[in-house]
Amino acid sequence: MAMPQDRLHRWQDRRARRMAGLPWLRQEARAGRKPVWFTGDELLVLSEHRGAAERVLDGLGHTEVDEAELAPGLLRLRADGLDVPAATRRVRQAAAADGDTRTVVSPNHVFTSTPFEHGGPFGPPQPAPKPGDKPRPGRPAGQVPVMVIDTGVWRDSPLPAHAYTCSPADYEVDTDVDDDGVMDGDVGHANFIIGVIGARTGKADVRAVRVLDTFGLCTEADLITSFARITDEKLINLSLGGYTLDDQPPLALATALSALLTGRDRLVVAAAGNDGLRDRPFWPAAFAGTGLPWAGQVVAVAAHDGSGLCDWSNAGDWVTVTAPGADITSTFVKHDQFPTGWALWSGTSFATPHVVALLAEQAAKSGSTDVALKAVLAAAAGRDFGGYPGLP
Repeated sequence: MAMPQDRLHRWQDRRARRMAGLPWLRQEARAGRKPVWFTGDELLVLSEHRGAAERVLDGLGHTEVDEAELAPGLLRLRADGLDVPAATRRVRQAAAADGDTRTVVSPNHVFTSTPFEHGGPFGPPQPAPKPGDKPRPGRPAGQVPVMVIDTGVWRDSPLPAHAYTCSPADYEVDTDVDDDGVMDGDVGHANFIIGVIGARTGKADVRAVRVLDTFGLCTEADLITSFARITDEKLINLSLGGYTLDDQPPLALATALSALLTGRDRLVVAAAGNDGLRDRPFWPAAFAGTGLPWAGQVVAVAAHDGSGLCDWSNAGDWVTVTAPGADITSTFVKHDQFPTGWALWSGTSFATPHVVALLAEQAAKSGSTDVALKAVLAAAAGRDFGGYPGLP
């Protein structure tokens, strides 16, 4: 479904101004490749490689370095004016020379929600021609705990109160609207995702946790900090992600996911991204294609439109399954441009909760996320979208 180009351009311009106005945000851009976004002046390094990192920073002229523990075994080093990509590569070279081929250091990457860089099927939502299916009332017996880690929830919405729980801090309390009526880029993203889950199952006990700002940004450190709020949730919806320096796994997120998943009955369901790339990993979804012991507990979701893989959906050998992601109708926010509060939006952001809902249905029956995943993948095996199994 097309959208007016002037509205798309206003949205894109506003997003660009927002990005340019963040003094801490940096990027490494290479010709023909999507940029890698990261926090300026910071390195994340394994504690055992602290000495090598400090020697590299000293060699780059940084004698004053702030140090803090981000998580057990993981340090955050900060030095004003640090060339983060150069420092990262030098520490990795030093580790490799010592025989350690792991990702031992990385920037504090910045992740975005997964309709972030896009317009039409790649961007701002449009008013829905008619309301979609309403979230089903929850059935207390056998509900599966689900966490949606995303933007804040917007209160004035057709999303009913029974569809989720969240703390007061997880609501969106303020957003800017320009004179042209354009709202911040990803306001209502969480509302939409929770609406997709609720319309497809009454077996998901959804808890919303805010980590993305109203433009859909968070740092890697912010994301892993949000994991501390996970209690008994069996399914984690991450409709966000990004690219990393030299396409290496993001260090802090890998460390956190290992602790979150190892030995636990839990799945992380993550969006594949919307840049139409087939040759580059998009994290955290791409962890599904790694050889890490817990990789099978990450479900990477690409988007199809009912007839084929969406041309704007990322894909690769790390994708687990495809699900509907084009022109999805769900609960949004009530606003001058959205008087009913229902919107039409596209992206792997919205294919992901489709999978979460089906997993919740199966986990409610079996009591196991492993059994649930096998059942969902078996149901997807009979359909092919661009060489990937697909759910209806």
